Amino acid sequence: MGLSKVNYKGFIWPVLVGVIIWLCTPVRPVGISVVAWHLLALFIATIVGCITQPLPIAGVALIGFTLTVLLGIAPMKEAVVAFGNSTPWTIAMAYLIARGFIKTGLGNRVALLFVRYFGKKSIGLGYALMGIDLVTAPATPSNTARASGIVLPIIDALSNTFHSSPKDGTERKMGSYLLFTEFHVNIITSAMFMTAMAPNIVAVGLAKELGVNITWISWFLAALLPGVILLALIPWIIYKMYPPEIKKTPDARQLADSQLAEMGPMKLSEKLMLVIFAIAIVLWMISSFIGMDAMTVAFIAVALMLLTGILTTKDVLNETGAWNVVLWFSILIFLAGELNKLGIIPWFSKTVSHSLSGMNWFVIMIALVLIYFYSHYLFASGTAQVTAMFSGFLGVAISAGVPPFLAAMLLSLTAAAYSSTTHYANGPASALFSTGYVKQSDWWRMNFILGLLYLVVFIGIGTVWMKVIGLW
Repeated sequence: MGLSKVNYKGFIWPVLVGVIIWLCTPVRPVGISVVAWHLLALFIATIVGCITQPLPIAGVALIGFTLTVLLGIAPMKEAVVAFGNSTPWTIAMAYLIARGFIKTGLGNRVALLFVRYFGKKSIGLGYALMGIDLVTAPATPSNTARASGIVLPIIDALSNTFHSSPKDGTERKMGSYLLFTEFHVNIITSAMFMTAMAPNIVAVGLAKELGVNITWISWFLAALLPGVILLALIPWIIYKMYPPEIKKTPDARQLADSQLAEMGPMKLSEKLMLVIFAIAIVLWMISSFIGMDAMTVAFIAVALMLLTGILTTKDVLNETGAWNVVLWFSILIFLAGELNKLGIIPWFSKTVSHSLSGMNWFVIMIALVLIYFYSHYLFASGTAQVTAMFSGFLGVAISAGVPPFLAAMLLSLTAAAYSSTTHYANGPASALFSTGYVKQSDWWRMNFILGLLYLVVFIGIGTVWMKVIGLW
């Protein structure tokens, strides 16, 4: 067997950018150590490599990880801890749950039921997925579990029903639209409810330390109007921006009915899969009350699937998409975490604070939100950025005269919106992007445009709305 093809030209920009930053070590900012600066050079080079893709993203991340150890930035004993992060493993288990849906046929049955009731037009399916995410969001504190564990299996099954798959180049028939719509719907629902994702809980805790009290209902009221507007617009905007090739399915109901008739009544395997899935949803919903994290719930679901024979060990080992995510996403989370640990992110926050002093409070708030939003290109976890930057930015805003509740909510809403930056921005991004339904260039291009929409709605409409209902 010959050598595999490597896009060596794709290494030019990552290497060039990394070397330039590395050589600037002597003129690095005061307070930044040599090791921290070298890590920044490697991290940015790795991110550029993920864009130019001389190798698939997992290969690029693995090279960045290896260089981090070889160059003495982090010892191997410390670096391998990266693969113990819960988010990538939750995504991997969600992939296996989706595999159970497909293997048992339950996913196809659910998809056909959706086609029967909402499938006259493709856009109707987009709004149907929105409904599922919206209903489960308030009580599912893991947006990764919601997107990849609950909705992704339905997307896969719907795409299969319409013969749309990235494996044979037919993803634009239906799957690309459905998947990208779900990703952005997930962003919006994550912003609407305090309990819809982990970073929200972290933000509320940090805000309380600075004397800003955000309750579940005050969060919901603040995000209600911007959220409703965006939920109404996003499936339609994506339908226009990234239209599916199959737009109308006039015979969808008859097709669904005939295929459901062929499938016959639910098999035992489908019933078991449905029970396990229901157990997972309930546990995800009550996880914050019983002290069980989303990863544990996902592992429980997969273990039950193995015990009942829904999946075999071979099925688990052959689910390459799951292990691909564990590899590259774990590494990016580790590198971003080290940037914070070595002082790069705290230095960045302090620099921003000093540069904005003396301005009008609303101008400062807009500047803080924009910086907070676009700095997420340096992060592979929403929780990590909230932990690193939220308190500093909220403190700057309050000291500049921004109403405390308004400042805390705008930063919190931005923490959901900044997931619309990269394909590694958070758990749902990496999980959904890794399916291959949306090309990386399309992902970044459309996310940039939609990110601007989020900023306008959350800052503009959100600020006015919170004033109207008396929250500040």
